[in-house]
Amino acid sequence: MNEEQWQAIVRCDASYDGRFYYGVASTGIFCRPSCRSRTPAERNVSIFQRPEQALDAGYRPCKRCKPDELLAPNEAWVAAMTEWIEQRLSEPFTLEALAESMHGSPYHLQRMFKQLLGVTPAQYAQEKRMERAKQLLSDTGMSIAAVAAEVGMPNSAHFATVFAAKTGLTPTQYRRQSIAAQEEPTDERIESKA
Repeated sequence: MNEEQWQAIVRCDASYDGRFYYGVASTGIFCRPSCRSRTPAERNVSIFQRPEQALDAGYRPCKRCKPDELLAPNEAWVAAMTEWIEQRLSEPFTLEALAESMHGSPYHLQRMFKQLLGVTPAQYAQEKRMERAKQLLSDTGMSIAAVAAEVGMPNSAHFATVFAAKTGLTPTQYRRQSIAAQEEPTDERIESKA
């Protein structure tokens, strides 16, 4: 157990739920970090990455925090959020709109999203927008302004700045590089000409 995990247990920090579980040797019970039971003696604590590991080690799940219940509801909620974001890449993104659509508070929604995916909803939207922009730049003849609008960034200059920061190339440079890569003859074509 490291100091960060111990402090999460002491503070009953829910943001660590699902990241690890802890067993208490003196009681034979294992809990989530957010459990409100009395703080155990540090020397009695063992850390587990998954509930199954604690069960295999002979610990019983806590009846208060129920660490053996699947995280599926949270995972399904985050999956619904990612789908919502991906379907609306051409629209302006706000955490408030996402939270309203998902019937949750912006704070809780952002915390849960980041806990499960490692990025915030806004960062996820930005990544997906850049993936879509790359695809449009390499596969279509759309203007840079049209690509920008298609990925929810109607200001072309702002789009170009963000795109360059993420990829190291301007949209025009990326398109030229993509076209050049598509036009390069493959080894098969070279051999068939010989």
